[in-house]
Formats: sequence, structure tokens, C-alpha cells
Amino acid sequence: MDHSIAMRGLGTLALCAAAAGCASVAPVPYSEMASSAYMARDKSDASGRVPYRYSTPVDWRAFNKVILEPVVVYRGKDHQFADMSDKDKATLAAYMQDRFAERLRGRFMLVRERGPSTLRIRLTLTGAVANMPVLGTLSRFDVAGAVYNGVQAARDGEGTMTGSVIYGVEIFDAATARLLSAYVTKQYPGAYDIKASVGSLAAANAGLDKGADALMAQLN
Repeated sequence: MDHSIAMRGLGTLALCAAAAGCASVAPVPYSEMASSAYMARDKSDASGRVPYRYSTPVDWRAFNKVILEPVVVYRGKDHQFADMSDKDKATLAAYMQDRFAERLRGRFMLVRERGPSTLRIRLTLTGAVANMPVLGTLSRFDVAGAVYNGVQAARDGEGTMTGSVIYGVEIFDAATARLLSAYVTKQYPGAYDIKASVGSLAAANAGLDKGADALMAQLN
């Protein structure tokens, strides 16, 4: 094996261990979310993607309309944005609003008025990690990075030096204001999603795409 390639791979892993963008950030039951007191650790979630949840028995087929509230950017002291700029938070919130509305529109009629057969969904963006410029992509191709990312891909884990997004979902019966379901989740792209490693918010956006699909799987 070429010595310079091997050293470059080891250097990538060393940088990864030291860099905040490569750190694993775990969601918490954010204290200033309205449903925080109801949520408990979800012991059935082995992936770590949805560590806290509240659920009730619901026949989701009884609902055919939905009110999607504007995405809230969480301001509590236990947020997990680190030093992300307000501009980037707003950009993620806008993307989240568009993507979730797009997915919901395929199953529900989006409405503004409360009424029967209507859900009300509140999304709260609670944290995000940006991609590490250049290094996130390069780590897919060096020796050590390829090994690590291969293992992560097999276990649906996070790749090196790429970002993620954390948010809360609260689902209410719009007619009664009863909380039906709530959870916090961390989403990120596949470890070998090269496209999601290019651009500071690309991985977080890819995570939001996956999260919107996960919500629809629950509601279908």
C-alpha cells in the first residue's frame, strides 16, 4: 500500500476525531417543546434516530386533511445548533417546510382551518451540524475513511465529516387539540451519499428528505 495514501487516510480519521462536525450529536427531549413532558425514551429504537417518543393508538386513515404549521426554529438553551448562523437555520427551516408540505400533499389535503378528519402538525428544528468543507467528500475516497464509511453504511450509521439535522414532530387532532404523537429524531444521509457531502447544508437537507419520508410512513 502506498505510504502517502495510508498516512492521508489516518490523517482523515485523526481530523474526524478532533472535529466538531464529525462528532455524534444525540437528540434530547428538548425542555421547551410543548410535548417534552409526555415523551419517554423509545427502547424499541435501536438505530438512535428516534430516541424519544410519545404515541397513542391512532387510526391515521381516519384523517384526510392536515394543517402544517410554520416550522419553528428552537431557541431553548438545550438546542444543538452549536455555532450555526441564524441565516443557515432559516435556510434549513424553509427547506423543511417545503419538503414536508410536498410529502404530505401526496396523502392529505393541506388546509388552514381546524375541523373533523384533520391533523395539525408542528415541526421544531432543534439542531443541525454542517458538512466539513472538502474533507467530508475526500474522506469517502481515502483508505481509512473508506473502511470506516463502509462499516457505517452497512449499519445505516453516520458517515465521516458530514452533517445531520435534529428536530421534533408533534401531531395533534386539529378538531380537539389532543396530542396524538410526538417524537424527536436525528436524520442524516447514507454514509456513501457523495452528493450529500458537497455543500455545507447538503447533509442536513438530505436528512430532512429522509425524515419527511419517515413521517409519511407513519401516517400511511
